[in-house]
Parts: sequence; C-alpha cells; structure tokens
Amino acid sequence: MDATDVSALLPLLLSDAGLPVGVEREPLRVWARSGVERLRFPGGASVVFKYAEAPFDTEHLALRLAARCGVPTPALHAARTAPGLLGMLLEDLGDPIRDASDKDGAHAAVHLHRVGETVPGMKRVDTEALCVMPQRIAARLRRLGLRSLLDHARVLETVAASRASGADLPPFGLCHSEFHPTSLHIGQNGWHLLDFAHAFIGPGLLDLASWHGTLQDPQPARTLELIESYVAASGSPAALSTRGGLDPASWALGWHRVWVVDWFIEQMQRGWARGAEQVWTTAISRHLSEALTLLKA
Repeated sequence: MDATDVSALLPLLLSDAGLPVGVEREPLRVWARSGVERLRFPGGASVVFKYAEAPFDTEHLALRLAARCGVPTPALHAARTAPGLLGMLLEDLGDPIRDASDKDGAHAAVHLHRVGETVPGMKRVDTEALCVMPQRIAARLRRLGLRSLLDHARVLETVAASRASGADLPPFGLCHSEFHPTSLHIGQNGWHLLDFAHAFIGPGLLDLASWHGTLQDPQPARTLELIESYVAASGSPAALSTRGGLDPASWALGWHRVWVVDWFIEQMQRGWARGAEQVWTTAISRHLSEALTLLKA
C-alpha cells in the first residue's frame, strides 16, 4: 500500500467531515493492505481513520447499508475512494468493556441477516454461486500449479449441486463474512459490528460457521449450539432446517471451508502469499479436506 496515497486522502476526508486538519495519528492496527489509526484532536476528541486497498475498497457501501437498516455500526463521518483505495473516518467507539460471547454473536447476527437490501457491486452468494465455487477453485489451482490439491476440488465438484441445495433458505441477507468475536464491539453504549470489508448477500449460516474461526478442527456440535442460540434470539427457525441432505451445522461449516479456500486461492493469485506459499498451500489442503468430510463428499 502506498502511504503517500493514504496520507493524501486524509485532509480531504477531514474537510468532508468538517474536522480540523491538525491531528495526531496513532496507529492501532496496520497490515500490508489496510490499516486502522486513531486521530486525536486538540481538546480530546478522536475519530478512527481506516484505509484499505482493493478488493476491500467498498466497505463504506456495506456500512451505509447496515446502518440504514438499523444495524449498530460505527458512524461513518466521511468516505473517499481513489483508484484501488478507500479511506474512511469512523466514530471512535473506544476500547471494548468485555469480549463478545456466543450469545452476543447470535443476537448481533439476527439483526444483521434481516438486512435483505443490497447495493450495486455487492457480491451475492446463493445456491448457484456455491455450485460453481469448487469449479473455480479447481481452475485456480491449475493456474497456480497446485495440482496435488486438484483431486479434492474435483470431488467437491461432483457433489456441489446437491450439497448447495438450501443456500437460499432463510436466514438469507447481509453477511459479514469474517464474523468473529473481534468484529463485535461491546462498549459502554452497547454493541456495534465492525469490519465489513468482505461483506456479501448470502446465507447467514456462513457467518455462524465463521464465528469460532478455522484454526481448530470444525466442531459441528458447538456450531449447532450457536445456531440454536440464533433461533432463540428470534432468528429464522429455518436456520435449523436440513440443507443439501445435511444437518445445518455440517452444511454451514463445510461450505464455509469451501468459501475460505476460494478466498485463500484468490489471495495467492494476487501475489499476497509470496514467500509463504507452503504455509498457504498447507492451509488450503486442510480446509479442502475438512470440507470433504463435512459435506460428506
């Protein structure tokens, strides 16, 4: 990411928000392709400055959609785009008062998935999109020369049409896509959802499968408990329906693994794994294997 381009956006954003240009920049989290800073003004006021490269340069659209539909998110004071770059000024929520629990996650997800609207440019992950995902994964593996992983992808291709069935059942709406406890801020003024950089319209069960992460082995029983909490929090009872011949937890975890593999391979194609290809390849192999087991392929 070009720091010069980022710095050039900042005074424009401050002007758009009617804020003074003289600020103190405090980096909070800075990655290779995005960053979050706290901007401090004389007198003690502060806002959050967030910036990101493509394909994370449409987050402002998802934030506006969520806020318009009543989902608690940080207030968006200003947003600007440059070619392949987004800059935003957001409400500073301060430090959380506690970590988000599974119950918090279920409650927040119910509100999020009720958003059925969309905006131009936002991805839609429906039954058809899931069906073609293994085929796209196989094509990308070939282009990357990762032919040792092709067998898994080919098996997924053979079952994709039947296992994707039910993707359009409720809950179907705005999905966070990287829905983890760290993306749910619990503060003095209640809860707010953060980090919509990869949001899409699709099956809410993928968010629930994302909540516990993918570093450990999938735990269908634990995910089922989360789905049950979701329904108890006024989520759609259809969340507990059988899909693609599978129980909802296995369906959700299996397709979430496929979604993660597709995203990992896209990042490799973008050259983001340079120097760590073996680590990424190992992760892709593990997630593909887990997907085969969960989807009973």
